[in-house]
Amino acid sequence: MKNKTKIVTLDSPHCNITKYFNNILKSEEYNDFEGMVTTSSSFSSSIKDLSEGECDVVAMTGIELHGKELEMLQYECHVSGAIAPKRPNMLLISENKIDYQPKSAIILCEQKIIRRQLRRARNDLRILSIEAYKSINNIEIIHSNDFETSEWMEEQRKLGKIDGFITSKEIFESLKFNGRRHTLLPDPKEGGGAYFLPIPYSDLIILLTRKSSPKSLTRVMTEKEGETIWWVQNQILGSLTSQELANTSILVRHRKVKSLMEEAERYKDLTLEQACHDSEGEVVDSEVHVELKIEKISKNGKRTIGIHRIIPYSKFEYATISLIRDWEVILREVSQDVPQDSYHDKIATAFIDLEE
Repeated sequence: MKNKTKIVTLDSPHCNITKYFNNILKSEEYNDFEGMVTTSSSFSSSIKDLSEGECDVVAMTGIELHGKELEMLQYECHVSGAIAPKRPNMLLISENKIDYQPKSAIILCEQKIIRRQLRRARNDLRILSIEAYKSINNIEIIHSNDFETSEWMEEQRKLGKIDGFITSKEIFESLKFNGRRHTLLPDPKEGGGAYFLPIPYSDLIILLTRKSSPKSLTRVMTEKEGETIWWVQNQILGSLTSQELANTSILVRHRKVKSLMEEAERYKDLTLEQACHDSEGEVVDSEVHVELKIEKISKNGKRTIGIHRIIPYSKFEYATISLIRDWEVILREVSQDVPQDSYHDKIATAFIDLEE
């Protein structure tokens, strides 16, 4: 009789990992896998239990590990696998899509980078953080978690005090809201249209094991795309502070050449079309490509800096390191004042303020 693999899950309001694992373990694909899932609420106790052999795998969100990798390494554990995001995009809960909101409509959003993306899409709306909205209206209610916050925002919407709010699909389905939902997608319907990149590590599940554990332990659970997304995001975002992370959006995903060519045709994008050719100009459709987009946006949403790369899977690690260097140069150049070229020139202010 096989020993059951003991999996400890650390759920978040926006990602119910326990539910995910319980569902997949019931599927036919996992008939030969013996797993037992228990839930924890503490990273420190979970990583300690993992180190001492009380469990075999700790499953958690990528954002939960941010800033805690040193503690993980001290317990001689590491990330041995990852599961690609299933629902990385946030939802706008409102009667109207963002393009059809009335002028000066009030939209509440907790995530700074999403607020800036909304202002970029519609600069005539009032996009407010929850704290700002409460302060303006002298509301002193304190919510203990994101579920309570979302329930309160839904009540404000039903009362007509706000026009909409942003939440995750997990919270929307858990609370069984009846309002209309509109997914903030990363691909505009038309070239130049509004688009919304996910927040860092959005809905990404990572699998932690002891360094001494065999690779086969997580082989049945991990996904190749998830591993790519984790590696790339951790390389780019791992050293960022929480303030820097809050004003960063990032999209990493596997793409087939066929879908990239169709997108290039739809948007008449020659650069994207050329990214699907090899050095001799031939289209090679046998290899999966990695698409990587990263952005920072000014507070008013009027200025955006970003990088968009399409990389063959076989070269994505080298290309990611190269992208990090390019990104650092871009951030440095656009965030400093432009000096005078001659005595009659004025000093131009920086293109974007990364500190705001």
